Amino acid sequence: MDLRRLRFLREFEERGTLAAVAAALGYSPSTVSQQLTLLEREVGAPLLTKAGRGVRLTDAGRLLAQHARVLLSAAETAAADLAALSGDIRGTVRAGGLQSAARRLLVPALVRLRADHPQIQVEIFELELEQALPSLRLGAVDVVIGDEYDGHPRPRPAGLRFTLLLEEPLKIVLPAAHPLARTGGPVAVADLRSEVWAASAEGTGHHAMVVGTCRALGGYEPDLRHRASDADVQLELVRAGAAVSLMPALTLPGDDPALAIRDIAETALKRRLVAATRDTPAAPALTTFLAALTDQVHRIGLNSPASAER
Repeated sequence: MDLRRLRFLREFEERGTLAAVAAALGYSPSTVSQQLTLLEREVGAPLLTKAGRGVRLTDAGRLLAQHARVLLSAAETAAADLAALSGDIRGTVRAGGLQSAARRLLVPALVRLRADHPQIQVEIFELELEQALPSLRLGAVDVVIGDEYDGHPRPRPAGLRFTLLLEEPLKIVLPAAHPLARTGGPVAVADLRSEVWAASAEGTGHHAMVVGTCRALGGYEPDLRHRASDADVQLELVRAGAAVSLMPALTLPGDDPALAIRDIAETALKRRLVAATRDTPAAPALTTFLAALTDQVHRIGLNSPASAER
């Protein structure tokens, strides 16, 4: 059986439609359909059947998709073992992460590898963890940096390994002229009840954290009028006096006279950045990139636990 066609089948099991598989792999839906038809001929059994306007897996299709997981994982492990045996560190690493992680961790790690290991090619994608996990499980991405906040843990899907990279404090960000910014001390979330808030898009961890923190510490629903997954847009809203926000240290500028960055008065809240990889032996190129990533965490001076979370 052709491993490439098995990957098409595995993608279909995960994503559910030919169009979604095509979008994920960069093919047309007709090409995906043709490849799955060829796979049916190879195995001598129907793998898909019509379901309304689309198609679904047959019993044979579901069975083969389960075996495809094992076969594709074995092929990945074999490639990693062969690369390690040769001692030749080369290959492609596909890395995704949210904006602050891409800017402060992934790009500097790429620069380091270009200097020290020019034979390793790194591809970087800006992705939220929820978007990236299916691609990570299926092998389209090799490592994803995601975040989670105190009180808002992320799921830990089977087949993936999660390594804690760093912990950082959350800060209240106010316009410099805000009355609560004058003392220079901590600011209470409860005192921001009447403010307009900025957060990331609905469905993201940051959005859930802002809403949850206002509820838990202030006892109110925030007037979350502005939504932007770009941290710079949120900061610009605060500079303009149009919003306040809760933001991780990694997203904040070093010195900006238009902003007042304050501790949370009620409690200390943190964000954790985790690196998610498949729970299989890593190829030497990926191992080298992860080492550069860890080194960059140490360079920026934030708390960087060395332990792994599973």
